[in-house]
Amino acid sequence: MHPTLTIAVKAARRAGHIISRASLDIGQLKVSAKQQSDYVTEVDKAAEAAIIEVLQEAYPAYAILAEESGSTAGAPDSEYQWIIDPLDGTTNFIHSFPQYAISIALAHKGIVTQAVVFDTCRNELFTATKGAGAFLNDKRIRVTNRVKLADALIGTGFPYRSFEHIDTYLAIFKELVQKTSGLRRPGAASLDLAYVAAGRLDGFWEFGLSPWDMAAGSLLITEAGGLVGDLAGENNYLATGNIIAGSPKIFSQLLQLIDTHRTDKLQA
Repeated sequence: MHPTLTIAVKAARRAGHIISRASLDIGQLKVSAKQQSDYVTEVDKAAEAAIIEVLQEAYPAYAILAEESGSTAGAPDSEYQWIIDPLDGTTNFIHSFPQYAISIALAHKGIVTQAVVFDTCRNELFTATKGAGAFLNDKRIRVTNRVKLADALIGTGFPYRSFEHIDTYLAIFKELVQKTSGLRRPGAASLDLAYVAAGRLDGFWEFGLSPWDMAAGSLLITEAGGLVGDLAGENNYLATGNIIAGSPKIFSQLLQLIDTHRTDKLQA
């Protein structure tokens, strides 16, 4: 395992211990709303602090982009940046809905090179190093080999903060629900992307995500043999927040279908 990936796994497991312990008594948590339907708990903050502590101890000069604290620590002009979501799926967590994860990625000159997605509920650790494959609990994973959209199970995440593109979402949903074997909206994008890498989903699409939602999961998919792109099929998804992912055949069909519903306001 690459040294930086080893440290990322150590950080994820330390945060996972905090989250697992807190999950035993959800009713005692302090929860506040960042905005409508967007929550943060003391657990998010404690998990993020634990992750940052581990990462900074090992690599103090690396920059950090974290969901709760923003861009912090390290050298702002560093070629390396940790991208962290300490608890992806906070709404699920506070409802004891067991679909949430820790996501940690390392980017070098803007390219994601290391990835960890840790599902504390199932003790499933997804990892990837650029050029070295993707793994689930140390076992190699691959995207599915399905070729027809009609046979595919597709994941997505519908809007919960901004509803600017809700009509576009619904139009895509309406078409896909008729042209696939099913759609799923579990509520934690990093885990959805990990599921594409592991072959549990054939594809995924969502608009308006943040880099920490996508960074680790995107590397898992490409290292598992899949494709990831923005709405133009390019690699600008971390900047635009709009992502399409899947096995190669399903990716191309999703991209084509979604493109027919794009509006001028919805950038790639």
